Amino acid sequence: MNEDYIKRINTILTYIDDHLDDDLSLETIAKVGFYSSFHLHRLFKTITNETLKSYITRKRIEKTATLLIHKKEVTIAELSLQFGFNSNSAFTRAFKKYYGQSPTDFRKTHLHTFSKIGIIDSKNRQVSPLTEEYICNINHLKNWITMHANIEIKEMPKTDLAFITQIGVTGINNAFNRLIKWARPKGLLDTNDFKLARIYHDSFKITEPDKVRMSIGIILKAPIAVSGEIGLSAIDKGKFIVGHFVIEPKDFEQSWTGLFIWMNEQGYHKADRNPFEILHNNFNDHPEKKCIVDLYIPID
Repeated sequence: MNEDYIKRINTILTYIDDHLDDDLSLETIAKVGFYSSFHLHRLFKTITNETLKSYITRKRIEKTATLLIHKKEVTIAELSLQFGFNSNSAFTRAFKKYYGQSPTDFRKTHLHTFSKIGIIDSKNRQVSPLTEEYICNINHLKNWITMHANIEIKEMPKTDLAFITQIGVTGINNAFNRLIKWARPKGLLDTNDFKLARIYHDSFKITEPDKVRMSIGIILKAPIAVSGEIGLSAIDKGKFIVGHFVIEPKDFEQSWTGLFIWMNEQGYHKADRNPFEILHNNFNDHPEKKCIVDLYIPID
């Protein structure tokens, strides 16, 4: 795949994220990526494994799911209008296709859950907040955070990145390896403060794992020229909950989940920005094969 194509699709993905409640017609998106409508339709499907129309619809539905949980004051009618559905019934049909229940029932189901869509058990079933299993899971995650995390509230400046887009959990290691291969001859790995980062543009609690979009990046200390599939991005300045961990790779999920529980119990509210990780080591070089990692949740 031509690397310039990937770069322009990355521009389009960012534009879509930032304009979900605006006009996202094929013609509009084609202009953003400097494609003809015909070529955009073909290339977008090749790179993302989704048509442009299905991708935009999914992203809008996932955004409404997040708002249904976190913005109790927003009505179904307001969401339907904001994200371009012709009627409440059209919105309800589209929503039910993805989540198996109406927006109203979805909001009721997740009214008291601690995270985006609550506890998910080992069989990928949601656990009711009224059950003993839910309470045991909550207590386990609280204990996990107490034992494994040092937590602080921190103001972060704007942080620049060189990044590769990764869609889905398959191929993450390959994305990191491609980024490092690009960075090595530029001397970016030779500094003592070399750090990798991973930004989550989607939530695993809302989006299917094979569709979650991530930016795999290197934190930059100075401007640098990029080309091909390597792009430039930034983490906006703001306030964050920062959890400092030394964990095995298998422990990332419960570390993230436990940190979100801590956020809710402390009365903080997630801001409408993307969570991310900063990785401080190669776990293969650690004597216990552990990752030294900071997890960042943006807050208001």
